[in-house]
Amino acid sequence: MERKKIEFNRAPFLGTETKYMEQAIANGKLCGDGPFTKKCSEQMQEKFGARHVLLTTSCTHALEMAAFLCDLKPGDEVIMPAYTFVSTADAFVLQGAKLVFVDIRPDTMNIDETKIEAAITDRTRVIVPVHYAGVACEMDTIMDIARRYHLKVVEDAAQGVNAYYKGKALGTIGDFGCYSFHETKNYTMGEGGALLFHDPAYLERAEILREKGTNRSKFFRGQIDKYTWVSYGSSYLPSDMNAAYLYAQLLDMEKINDRRMEIFNYYHEHLAVLEEKGLIHRPVLPEGCVHNAHMYYLKVKDLKTRSDLISYMKEKGVQCVFHYIPLHTAPAGLKYGRFSGEDVYTTKESECLMRLPMFYGLDMEDVKYVTQCLLEYTGY
Repeated sequence: MERKKIEFNRAPFLGTETKYMEQAIANGKLCGDGPFTKKCSEQMQEKFGARHVLLTTSCTHALEMAAFLCDLKPGDEVIMPAYTFVSTADAFVLQGAKLVFVDIRPDTMNIDETKIEAAITDRTRVIVPVHYAGVACEMDTIMDIARRYHLKVVEDAAQGVNAYYKGKALGTIGDFGCYSFHETKNYTMGEGGALLFHDPAYLERAEILREKGTNRSKFFRGQIDKYTWVSYGSSYLPSDMNAAYLYAQLLDMEKINDRRMEIFNYYHEHLAVLEEKGLIHRPVLPEGCVHNAHMYYLKVKDLKTRSDLISYMKEKGVQCVFHYIPLHTAPAGLKYGRFSGEDVYTTKESECLMRLPMFYGLDMEDVKYVTQCLLEYTGY
């Protein structure tokens, strides 16, 4: 078979982004909260049903804002999975919180909702479900636990833009939702994110936090005649140039989604034979979850098998990668957190998982080549 060079990821580009970026230049306002920043927020409010959407410079910053708005005090506890990106944890560490990691489900790689309640103490304040691969956590159970124990829920929906749980957009179910528009995500602005919430009681504080601690947003709306420093804040405003790039993709979300679904479905259908033979596990899509084809992963027998397979695919010119090292095993995880209960699946399943190339511009002939390489490796 002819050797190719197939990247794991490439940022999506539709071709219309340049037009809107040129408009941003012509507007003469490239800093934050320009016309395209507002257009992006309005587009997401309408599409996802979120009352408030604030575009940010990253999902990390959206998480930091959510953590701040949760009014955490040093020593308060936050429950989350250890199988996630460091930003999920960092945002709450910044507020002095103690991280409490619980095990994941082996089917979806999401937090095991049945382990959350046992991890709750009198210091618990927040639950952070992470929607891995754009597949929803079991949010009905999580929200029920949160209501009974009076806890906040911050959805890390970095991978969940345009994915749904029982008809609700991920990121709009909890108290706060956080999106990523990094270049590795389905929709991008290079670096960027968004904070979503419904309760208007958070709006003024969120705006002040995002505007370096000033009430500048009220000034620009004409609600006050001058603005001043009123509280702690930082600069979470993305450039309007970046927002212009994103706006083009938000207008054409389904075009990107349809293409990614085509790739996902090809992998899923043609690798089924390997699962039937007990050689791999494919992604599981629970009832009520509408995913967004954020990634396609497979799980093999063990760490050695995965390492061998990644090396084989590299020899064939295909870049396949593993994912997170569980946070509770990292130096910072040991310092800032603890694991509640037993690590039955988090480490074991993380060592088996390998991600395949998946991006909007991936040619279907390349998708077929990747699939054929996997079949040949296993003898099919």
